[in-house]
Order: sequence, then C-alpha cells, then structure tokens
Amino acid sequence: MRLEPKPAPSLAMSILYPVAAIVVTFIIAGVLVMLAGANPLSVFRLVLKGAAGSQFAILETLTRATPLIFTGLAVAVAFRAKLWNIGAEAQLYMGAIITVVLGTGALPLPAIILVPLVMLAALIGGALLLAGPAWLKLRFGVDEVVTTLLINFIVLLFVSMLLEGVLKDPMALGWPQSPKIIAEAQLPRVITGKRLHYGFVIAVALAIGLWFVMKKTVLGYEMRAVGHNAEAARFLGMPVNGVLMKTALLSGGIAALGGFSEVAGLKGSLTLDLSPGFGYTGIVVAMLAMLNPIGVVFSAIFVAGIFVGAAAMSRSAGVPSYIADVMVATSLLTMVTAIMLSRYRVKWK
Repeated sequence: MRLEPKPAPSLAMSILYPVAAIVVTFIIAGVLVMLAGANPLSVFRLVLKGAAGSQFAILETLTRATPLIFTGLAVAVAFRAKLWNIGAEAQLYMGAIITVVLGTGALPLPAIILVPLVMLAALIGGALLLAGPAWLKLRFGVDEVVTTLLINFIVLLFVSMLLEGVLKDPMALGWPQSPKIIAEAQLPRVITGKRLHYGFVIAVALAIGLWFVMKKTVLGYEMRAVGHNAEAARFLGMPVNGVLMKTALLSGGIAALGGFSEVAGLKGSLTLDLSPGFGYTGIVVAMLAMLNPIGVVFSAIFVAGIFVGAAAMSRSAGVPSYIADVMVATSLLTMVTAIMLSRYRVKWK
C-alpha cells in the first residue's frame, strides 16, 4: 500500500470529509452504547436534549465551549505553520495565574481599564511561555512537541506550589485555591443570572479576526507558506524563523486568554482543577475544524455539547458519561483519517 498526493479537494469534498468523520464517530459510539446495554438512539437523543434542549442547556454548552474556542484557535494558528504546540494547557494556566495576580486588588483601577489590562498581561504571559520552546526549536532544533508537552506538567506543579503558598486563600478553609478577583477585574455575564459571560463574545470576535489575518494579511500568507513548505518559503526569501516566532507568540497568547476567560468570567479564582483538559481538547477542536478559525467556533460548540449532553444523559440513561471522552477521542482519529484521505489517494499493489 502506498499514498499518492491528490489534487486540492473541492469545497463540497472539504465539507463531506469532516461530516463523514463525525458520522463514523457516532456509529462507533453507538456500538459502545449497545454493549453497555442501552439504546443508541435514545442515548443520543438524551445527549442532544442535555446539550441544546433548553435555554439553560444551550447557555451551559456555550459556556463550556468558551475556553475550547481559545485553545482551539491557539492550536489552529500554530499547526497552520507546522509549529506543534501541545502546551495550550500550560499557557491557559499561565493566563489564569496572571489574571489572579493582577485581578485580586494589586491594581486599583476601574473595570474599563483593569479588564483590558489584565487581558493584555495574560496574553503576553502565554506568548512568552511558548516563545521558549519556539526558540529552542529554531536555535537548536529541539522538538517542540516534547518541550511544550513537558511544560504542561511544569506549570501545573508551579500552580500547585502557588496555591499551597503565596496565592493560597486564607479564607478557603484549607482548600487549595487563590483569593477571588475583585469585581472590577471580572467579565460581565451575557445574561444576568446565567453563567455565560462575555468571554464567549471575545472568543468569537477573536475567531473572526484570526480568519481575516489568515486569509487577508501578509502574516497569514507567510504562515500558510511556511506550513506548506518551509524550505521553499526560505528559498523565496521569507523570514521563516521570524514567522514561526510570531506564530508562537500569537498561539501562546491566545491560549492564555482561555485562562483569563475562565477566571475573570466564570470561576473568579484559580484552582488546580480549573481546566479538565481544555488545552488537550483544543487539539481535537482544531482538527475537527480543519484548522479554520471560524470552524473552530462550531467544532468547540459541538465538542462542548457532547460533554454537557453526556453528563445529563448519564443521569437519565445510566450510561457512563465517559462515553463523551470516547467520542471526542474517536472524532480526532476519524478526522485525522479524513484529512489524510482528502489529500492522498491509497494505492494497493
């Protein structure tokens, strides 16, 4: 068996392959549900109801999708230039740390100034965190997959140290969490009394802005060119190292905004379980969107709906909610396969 490159797929095929991957994912999940002794159609209906069956369910799905949009965009930007950023989890926590440090009263400023300032500081912190692995890759050829993956564990240990030390809230009765950020540093809610906050609005606006950058600007063209063939781009005079460093700064900063959003918009404080794996799930989100920034919004909502709906379904049908993890993991595998089949033709000897 060998693979032969295919011509660029048409728009219809570009849509068909992701849809086929999702269909295969549901088929595999249906088989697993049947093995668990439940009716797949009933289970999927309960998942849909739990994710979008009421105003509360829709708002919870959008709330869960917010950090996934940020991490999905971060991964999509980096992967577009073939910079394999696996450290979005660490960058998200770095954004959360900076939000807590600056948002708990260190800067006595009005909300109209404090929120953008904290947001900018979080973005810079995440950008610098990814700049290190990017520099090691460009200067010494160190594999960024390894360095960014290891940084996830280093930052989590750093967060644990902070929560047991200088950032520990003395009023938390021994629970390892930071003090609450002040009201002036918080993002307002989209609907009063609901959990959906303006972090979702920022995420969607950022996705639109990144789409414009990727499609209409010189930087976007350079990122695509470097991603397609770095040596050819260098031969044509493009500053490949500079493009990759800019990509790293942009990707790390976007992921950090996910941490800012979760603290300033939803949780109000930093805890070790702030993220249940948003950084890793962002890889699935980006791949489902085929690295398209606008597609990231829809794929993040889709993945968030699976998690939110599976939790509601588990209470009603008795099927473990871990089926959501299986579906997300399977969707990644099927999407990677779909992308391969869209670009290559399988030839049998």
